[in-house]
Amino acid sequence: MTTTTLPVPTSTGSFPVIQDPLAHVGSLVRSARQHRGLTQAQLAERLATSQSAIHRIEQGAQNVSLEMLTRIGAALDSPIVTLGGPQRTHLRVQGGQTLSGRIDVNTSKNGAVALLCASLLNRGTTRLRNVARIVEVDRIVEVLRSIGVRAVWSPDGRDLEIVVPRHLDLDAIDVDAARRTRSIIMFLGPLLGLEDEFRLPYAGGCDLGTRTVEPHLIGLRPFGLDVTATAGDYHALVARAGAQDLSIVLTERGDTVTENVIMAAAGREGVTTIRNASPNYMVQDLCFYLELLGVRIDGIGTTTLRVHGLAAIDADVEYAVSEDPVEAMSLLTAGIVTGSEITVGRVPIEFMEIELATLAEMGLRYTLSEEYAAANGRTRLVDVTVHPSDLRAPIDKIHPMPFPGLNIDNLPFFVAIAACAEGSTLVHDWVYEGRAIHLTDLTRLGADVRLLDAHRLQVSGPTHWSGAEVSCPPALRPAVVILLGMLAAKGTSVLRDVDIIARGYEQLQDRLVELGAQIETFRD
Repeated sequence: MTTTTLPVPTSTGSFPVIQDPLAHVGSLVRSARQHRGLTQAQLAERLATSQSAIHRIEQGAQNVSLEMLTRIGAALDSPIVTLGGPQRTHLRVQGGQTLSGRIDVNTSKNGAVALLCASLLNRGTTRLRNVARIVEVDRIVEVLRSIGVRAVWSPDGRDLEIVVPRHLDLDAIDVDAARRTRSIIMFLGPLLGLEDEFRLPYAGGCDLGTRTVEPHLIGLRPFGLDVTATAGDYHALVARAGAQDLSIVLTERGDTVTENVIMAAAGREGVTTIRNASPNYMVQDLCFYLELLGVRIDGIGTTTLRVHGLAAIDADVEYAVSEDPVEAMSLLTAGIVTGSEITVGRVPIEFMEIELATLAEMGLRYTLSEEYAAANGRTRLVDVTVHPSDLRAPIDKIHPMPFPGLNIDNLPFFVAIAACAEGSTLVHDWVYEGRAIHLTDLTRLGADVRLLDAHRLQVSGPTHWSGAEVSCPPALRPAVVILLGMLAAKGTSVLRDVDIIARGYEQLQDRLVELGAQIETFRD
């Protein structure tokens, strides 16, 4: 649970200005309440107040005194505010435990982020069902609210209602929230259909080496977008291309690049053909939502899309976000590296077939349930049960590819799995400069992981895992991989500064505890 720090007053008694503090505090209260498994009514009872008062606090619609915040923190056994410097969050893991039971996959972080950005196209009401409650989503919601979008969570904190005003106040954008997420780059696509000129802060996110935004700009230039990098932001000018049909070839089959171009195409009259498009899960989620808005899209699930855009979109729609294949891989890996039998439910099988085929080649035994439909009515789900298995290194290297290949975000988990296998495995992470080096931290836990160059790792096993203290790397997936390695390591391990995990996972440590893991959260 993240706390917010109250700054020490200056000699004049003033405080630094905090952007939208009520919304920020409300988000912290809601997260702490959900972490404790309480409803708004139950928290209200503990505080001798009304459920409606708690709802207003969590929506950032009510002033909250320091005394009330202290009472809320005591009721939830989780401090909402602290005085002085920020508290760092760490995990203490008692490894070597066998896991068991069933756990269902949460909805997709990447899908939710794309849908939040795409909601800017709609002048009706968008209701997103079962949205992932993670830091990355909260940052995008903060940005949307700062420019005038009405974004209201349901009382249970699972659904989000979004209403976009006729005119966005882009001058009021929450620069701090925007700079802490690379996803802000995905505002370019929808905004170029709405604004003639605008600025966006530079995108941030994980430390994964140099990640150019040039593929985004190449894909968006045919729509009339011209972007200049200035001091700290992107300055965008739009020369509208009119209603003519467009044909665009993407130089990179990236997920967010494809989504940006799809959103630009959806917001203009005419047909846009997109070649070398990503057909990955978050792209399909976006297409399914846009279809509800009335945008016809041919070729969903393929690398060639034809988007029949609309000059104006005004529709009241509901859409349920699909499940996250990367979280599915994370949970399956927890069972594999601990030699456990667990069932991971609601796995989007279309986006896990290559991963499961690779695991089968390595000797993993698993069983699949019959397929069933996700809440969106489109995504195919199964339950996957993994069984304790003697793993062996694959003959060929393990490397990611754009969908339908092995998911780029799932590749790091194969480093931990390969460390459990007999033999030597070459893992080739050709996409990111620098991500591979973060995975060498598994050597602290006893794994034999050798960095051959910026993109290749040689992993030899099987590993005799042992506990250690490791600082969390500044990259989401490697951080989770190290946590999973600690589950396999006998003895006590400590993973320090774990806030980055909350960027992409909702209470991951608590969900692992439900399977029998022994993980304790503590702070300095």
